[in-house]
Amino acid sequence: MIERHILVYYAWSRPGETGAPLHVIEDRFPTLFESRRMVFPRFHELADTHQFDQSIAGFLDHIMKRNFTAFTDLTAALTGKRAVEIERVANDGAITPLDTRLLDGIDTLIVISFDSQRTAQAAHSDEIEAVRAFLAHPDHLAFVCPHHDIGDVANLPAGEQLPRQIAEFEHHGDRTIPPRQRFGGFARSLLAGLGVPVENRFGLRPAAEADGTPAPVEADAKLDRLGLLLGVTTFNLHAHLPHLERVGEAFDKLDVLARQRIDTNAPPHPFARDRATFDALLQSRPDAFAGTLLVSDTTLWSSTAGGVDSLRNLWTNVVQRSTRS
Repeated sequence: MIERHILVYYAWSRPGETGAPLHVIEDRFPTLFESRRMVFPRFHELADTHQFDQSIAGFLDHIMKRNFTAFTDLTAALTGKRAVEIERVANDGAITPLDTRLLDGIDTLIVISFDSQRTAQAAHSDEIEAVRAFLAHPDHLAFVCPHHDIGDVANLPAGEQLPRQIAEFEHHGDRTIPPRQRFGGFARSLLAGLGVPVENRFGLRPAAEADGTPAPVEADAKLDRLGLLLGVTTFNLHAHLPHLERVGEAFDKLDVLARQRIDTNAPPHPFARDRATFDALLQSRPDAFAGTLLVSDTTLWSSTAGGVDSLRNLWTNVVQRSTRS
């Protein structure tokens, strides 16, 4: 077994997420009850109100975090130990920062930035320096993973805001998503602090094959110096994936390792007028850090949106990559 030590860091605030006002539909997770109602009969097994909390907390525990169990189960099988899983802010408000203490002994870091921007999660200077020090080791690998940013229309004239949100909503077609749902503030702040700013733009519907399986990714094998994409042909069909837009210095420090095609059968999206693909996986250039930094969507680690066999190859490649010194 490969002796990899993996940390999965959920960069959300549980009280910030679970305490979202339910009368406001924007910028919050659904409750477990709402999810069951909107996608019935999916999640019918979670209907027992005595066994399953039907609030936002129940959604986080029984749907959201469950998405990542296939990955953590695989790491346990491949390494003999489970990945460490940490929530940034626990139910009682206690904060576990992403600092040198937490990263001690870790060689593979996965930051799941599923934090609502409404909760204002941001990496502090000591956390940024801890991750910078982590990436100073050639054998260390860090994935920083925001999710979508849907319905951000604050900079549009008032008369254009609702039509734009409707267009974005109709494009991805997921009835469980509100007109505005913005994630990834922690990831954005961490990447900016590391000198590689990336913005997770929109929620784009990826293309599928005629049989309903995910369309192949467009990967640049020449850039895949760690062999992470060996045997990886697809990512997944999550209905709303972000374009990972490099900003400023990131153009000179991050390459696009893989792109996904946009579903041409989906209702039109403003981004897709001029683009057939979106940037789905970024990788630091060799001179940016001694270690390797990658930026992807959170659902690259999820088992619930298709492409699982291919994703398992990715997960295996990450966990079993060769040791570098």
